Amino acid sequence: MTLLNKELELAHEIVEDSNPTNNTDFQTVINRRLNRRSILKGGTGLTAAAFFGALPLVGCSDDDDNISSPIVEDGNDAAIPAQGDLKRPETLKFKAVAHSTAETMTVAEGYKAEMILPLGTPLMPGLDDWKDNREQSAESFEWRMGDNHDGMWFFGKNSNAYDAKASENGLLVMNHEYVNSEELSPFGYYVIEDKDAAPLFQRRRLASDVRREVNCHGVAVVEMKRRANGMGYEMVPNSKYNRRITSSTTAQLAGPVAGSDLVKTKFDPTGFQTRGINNNCGAGLSPWGTYLTTEENFLGVFARGQDASQLSASDNYGRERYGAPENSPGSRYLWHTPDAKDAIITDEFSRWDMTAVGASAADDYRNGFNTFGYITEIDPFDQNSTPQKRTAMGRFAHENCAYAPVKQGKPVVFYMGDDARGEYIYKFVSKAMWSNADIGGGLKAGDKYLNDGTLYVAIFNEDGSGEWKALVQGQNGLDAFNSALPFNSQDEVLVYARAAGDAAGATKMDRPEWVSVSPMTGDVYVTLTNNKYRGVREDQPLSAANPRSYQVNGKPSGNDNGHIIRWAETGGDHAATSFEWDIYLFGAPSNLSAENLSQLSASNDLSSPDGLYFDPRGVLWIQTDDGAYTDTTSCMLLAALPGKVSDGTTITTSAGQQTRIGMPASNDNIKRFFVGPEGCEVTGITMTPDFKTLFINIQHPGNTWGAVAGGSTPRSATVMITKEDGDVILAESFESAASPA
Repeated sequence: MTLLNKELELAHEIVEDSNPTNNTDFQTVINRRLNRRSILKGGTGLTAAAFFGALPLVGCSDDDDNISSPIVEDGNDAAIPAQGDLKRPETLKFKAVAHSTAETMTVAEGYKAEMILPLGTPLMPGLDDWKDNREQSAESFEWRMGDNHDGMWFFGKNSNAYDAKASENGLLVMNHEYVNSEELSPFGYYVIEDKDAAPLFQRRRLASDVRREVNCHGVAVVEMKRRANGMGYEMVPNSKYNRRITSSTTAQLAGPVAGSDLVKTKFDPTGFQTRGINNNCGAGLSPWGTYLTTEENFLGVFARGQDASQLSASDNYGRERYGAPENSPGSRYLWHTPDAKDAIITDEFSRWDMTAVGASAADDYRNGFNTFGYITEIDPFDQNSTPQKRTAMGRFAHENCAYAPVKQGKPVVFYMGDDARGEYIYKFVSKAMWSNADIGGGLKAGDKYLNDGTLYVAIFNEDGSGEWKALVQGQNGLDAFNSALPFNSQDEVLVYARAAGDAAGATKMDRPEWVSVSPMTGDVYVTLTNNKYRGVREDQPLSAANPRSYQVNGKPSGNDNGHIIRWAETGGDHAATSFEWDIYLFGAPSNLSAENLSQLSASNDLSSPDGLYFDPRGVLWIQTDDGAYTDTTSCMLLAALPGKVSDGTTITTSAGQQTRIGMPASNDNIKRFFVGPEGCEVTGITMTPDFKTLFINIQHPGNTWGAVAGGSTPRSATVMITKEDGDVILAESFESAASPA
């Protein structure tokens, strides 16, 4: 056997290309682990009494609390909490941040940026602080901040209830998308090789390392209170709300797929529950005040052996369509490989092996793969609640989820992107009509609006028009006669939503990521981060909606810098089935004249837009996750003031493709606000209701950013941005920040 310890591959960079078309509950786990000495390593002082004294699962749920309203809009004007008179500025007046490749972060003049809640931060008393030797027990990470912070939301809190206008106290809820194994385990990325073992087990990992990584995925709920000096926030360390939801936490399958044969497993032969949420990327708020987290690159944690003969042709195709053909060992995670004798709970590791080995689905985890890839709803104010996987919203590599302004008596509409090359943009329209009475309804409101409705996929026509095709069994080619994957029922349509999109003729996009809806115009914006195959492969030709393939030595080389597309639904009705679209912004270095189609300057040029967030005033915040411009500048956050669909002109790209573009960029309508440390991705964003604090997240920083004093291990963390004078963010862009007109 040979020992390996480090590899360079980053797990979060799994961007599969699988589009072949030409168009046990948590309490049980805790009880068992408390009986093992491994819960403590090096004498942390964590006793059972201390553990259970702060355990939200045995605390009260405050079910009788009255919950105040989240942001609810009756039209296209934002209903702004707290600072109701502050309207969107006409121009951006702060001084743009320059390019930077420094080890530190840079924020606009007049602002302060500070790191909080880094990887390993204890969320309960009795746990030791993170140490640079990384020797905290794997089990303890069920009560620590996880790795690679991503999408998040600030939930204002008044007493013990949600209050959308409250800023003094709140719950900061955030995703942990993936792990940097080399910087998490005491041994780095440690693998044992055995070429004589079965194919899926020739590279094995330690049980403690896998357990640590499983616990570092998922979601963190952290209570925050404003500091005594009024500037920024600090964690409430003994809050009953502090909670981790990980890849071991039991989750409920809700909606049309619940109970389907496609999701029955050894863990739950009835098909109503699964274990874990995973690879949680972007996030969103529901109109009734719950947290919507997304499962993106779940492919990377599953392995599949040789089992095609055990499955139907459609089941095989369905797995392949999500990047899991036969004999797929999975990514570098290898969570299925530790020795079974080291498992603490039944099937702790084998559940990540989706190979069909038993007589039926109830005897193995062949369908475990099908229980991941959903929008998952969490009620942060009910610490006894079980996360709900909302299957009616479809299964794919969800990047985030954004709702359109809700109107009394109208359906609730959510928009979503599938982050993989050549994948699709979706929307979900609820069957139930919105009622303001459901604000504060928690997961019961989610049952009402998210378990029954219609999932649509987008088609972007060359002339700037578009249409939504319903993904409903029996419609748009989704029937038993489909040649690639027969659709006999709606659960099959939803579990294999990608294949359903294929059949409906959806438009292949350049990695659809974050979605956000303008509170000013109602226009919907989606980042298309990049696509190295656009115009290079025959199955991903140029289109008006994806019009760039850079020319290198006379040959197309793909869309390196990405763009942001937007659309306006017909008649301003977000439930409409047609729309008009254009491209709001093309990413490009400012000196790349042939591709700088939005006329960016050194003050606002960017590459690979990713995170996207309209604050309630109508300011658009754009974040980047880039590898194409990092020799000039690290990833960044920009502030922008967009116009509306069709405010620009028609152009022809260097590849000869005609398309529609928005008005040019200027230093008045888009500027660089923040640059992260070298090597990072800037992602995840939320703002307090009083607009005085902006939270963003930093993933996989380089060098020693985020390390403890004197340490060398970099750590992902949240960055808290405040104005040095305590005023609202972007106050300088308003005529009178102290007394808004």
